[in-house]
Amino acid sequence: MSTRIIALQPVDRTLAIPTPAPDGQDGAPLLDRLGRPLRDLRISVTDRCNFRCTYCMPKSIFGQHHQFLPKAAVLSFEEIERLARVFVGLGVRKIRLTGGEPLLRKGLEQLVTSLARLRTPQGEGLDLALTTNGSLLSRKAVLLRTAGLRRLTVSMDALTDATFRRMNDVDFPVASVLDGIDAAISAGFGPIKVNMVVKRGTNDDEIVPMARHFRERYKGSVMLRFIEYMDVGASNGWRTDEVMPSQRVLELLQLHFPLERADADNTAATARRWRYTDGAGEIGLISSVTQAFCGTCCRVRLSTDGRLFCCLFAAQGYDLRDLLRLSGRALDASSQDDALAAAVRAIWRARTDRYSELRGTPQRIGADSQRVEMHYIGG
Repeated sequence: MSTRIIALQPVDRTLAIPTPAPDGQDGAPLLDRLGRPLRDLRISVTDRCNFRCTYCMPKSIFGQHHQFLPKAAVLSFEEIERLARVFVGLGVRKIRLTGGEPLLRKGLEQLVTSLARLRTPQGEGLDLALTTNGSLLSRKAVLLRTAGLRRLTVSMDALTDATFRRMNDVDFPVASVLDGIDAAISAGFGPIKVNMVVKRGTNDDEIVPMARHFRERYKGSVMLRFIEYMDVGASNGWRTDEVMPSQRVLELLQLHFPLERADADNTAATARRWRYTDGAGEIGLISSVTQAFCGTCCRVRLSTDGRLFCCLFAAQGYDLRDLLRLSGRALDASSQDDALAAAVRAIWRARTDRYSELRGTPQRIGADSQRVEMHYIGG
């Protein structure tokens, strides 16, 4: 059967950067219009991926003829480091590298080394993390750990090989991802988070087998997190009847395992944590559809080509790449960083995003057909 190729329509992704605050206001706490601080920066280092997961990069759209970003459009490691330093100076304490599949970016460990050296104004190191599909993890785990990466999240949606191959749609075996997790633990990572996107009717029969496997094999070295299937992007044909509510996932797990609620690590955490009462570790539930957590969202996302998005469900972002490159030709390094910092302050202070709280309301209906795709800004 032939594959139907659907061309993505070009969309102007650029928003005008708000006017920076008048002199004397830049020392005020950096809060958005809903009182949320800036703490978490997610950086997409590539828009390419070697999987074609149906809920993220379906082959009908991202087939062999899809045009990814040209090299000249992609931020260099030096540009990423410079922007990251500016964000850290403004309050960011956690940086997560994403993609696409970030391990496809050649020499990524060099970027990790640079970011691991950054320090907050108080002299503290960053919470430096990475999300991967695990396909290249067995060969990269030691390099990443040596470079200074401290935390890993692996996306894995099924334990049954046939289901896993069907969902990644490139016939990639689940055993190779499991080998990557083992390699990461041997390299010193842990606990590792494993994210399972639950899509009703597709892989909801994998919930209990996944929990049993990670609970019994790793005994606390892996935290399995169940994520409600979300309407990220505009290409995955998302439907509400394919969402498996986290409450239903929890009820199913409680039929098989002893669980009790664990305290959240921090108020901005996306996952509700539950622990096995027999000490076999924890699970997490991320309920971004049925229990929106917009009110504590402190994250921004930097796309592969340097656009800043204030929400995972946004359609447009702010072009920091052009600001970075243009000012770099006219300003010294210190003045350039000051200009970037002023732009980011203005962007964050103007932020009002709360998509998940408004999903399905008149404010959102009909306005979501051009949402940016997840592979472009990371999950």
